[in-house]
Amino acid sequence: MTDAMAALRPWRAIERRACRQIMVGAVPIGGDAPIAVQSMTNTNTADAEATLAQVRALEAAGADLVRVSCPDEASTEALGAIVRGAAVPIIADIHFHHQRAIEAAKAGAACLRINPGNIGAKSRVRDVVQAARDHGCAMRIGVNAGSLERDLLEQFGEPCPEAMVQSALRHVAVLEEHGFRDYKISVKASDPFLAVAAYQQLADAVDCPLHLGITEAGGLRIGTIKSAIGIGALLWAGIGDTIRVSLSADPVEEVKAGFDILKALGLRSRGVSIIACPSCSRQGFDVIKTVQVLEERLAHIREPVSLSIIGCVVNGPGEAAYTDIGYTGGGAGHGMVYCAGKADHKRDNDSMIDHIVELVEARAAAMRAAKDAAQ
Repeated sequence: MTDAMAALRPWRAIERRACRQIMVGAVPIGGDAPIAVQSMTNTNTADAEATLAQVRALEAAGADLVRVSCPDEASTEALGAIVRGAAVPIIADIHFHHQRAIEAAKAGAACLRINPGNIGAKSRVRDVVQAARDHGCAMRIGVNAGSLERDLLEQFGEPCPEAMVQSALRHVAVLEEHGFRDYKISVKASDPFLAVAAYQQLADAVDCPLHLGITEAGGLRIGTIKSAIGIGALLWAGIGDTIRVSLSADPVEEVKAGFDILKALGLRSRGVSIIACPSCSRQGFDVIKTVQVLEERLAHIREPVSLSIIGCVVNGPGEAAYTDIGYTGGGAGHGMVYCAGKADHKRDNDSMIDHIVELVEARAAAMRAAKDAAQ
């Protein structure tokens, strides 16, 4: 949301938590940087061609960062080609084997996702920190409710916010001991209540950027809902600097969901935002089918164009007044097209989808041209 919008609509203002900024490759995380959206590949990382193809699909969807798992030497051997072929910074997901972290840093990973506690001896942690420092890698301390240290589970009896934050701070101390501060932290859980409470406590305890997520959230529908509740609640409170929506679905859907959450909160705008009614017997055209087709045909648009598709005149003119382009159902097989909030011309329902696509594409082109001229 722009400063002007915040002034006009103070009830929509989100005051982000102040934190220091780190760099993940060329992407700033924290501070006043935009909240970054990331996802993770699910291909065999050792298959560089397949993994890079998925990375590029995620890039096309708008991902700012992409994480790949590096469980073995074959994965880190392929990582160099993946990094060189990617247009966004690549994060290496490391567990247990400190040598994989060192290899990933040498291969060009922009960030290492680690748990210092499962790397092993302090000398191994020191070697990983040195490799990150030598190769310009950031780190993410990734705490999960499902893999807390045994002593913390014995102390607290079960995964809880206090145990998760204590685990995170324990790992922070290890990195700080070696003078390494280019890190961000996550404290994820599959339970949104647990995750939100843990992040709230952590936000008060550290000054580094926070990576948000509801881990193992589930399939496309329920996983998106759980993530929107958990991640959305934290972002609304100003907490969070980068997000991943974890879905048992095509990773591209994670990126789409991430941007949808940010768009709903006015924190980032990418692509066409469609305001549409659920439809009823008053509709002058098939709203549901129309929206489905428009979502598909406008998926390539990156500029933040707003579009209202309303079935009748009850709310149509009012919604159209606040969107770039609008279409409101009328009678006798036609509806009203709105441009910049004003009623502009009528259009037959049979041809209105093609017409709306043309208008949106023209609006997006004008926005690109204006942006280019301002640079």
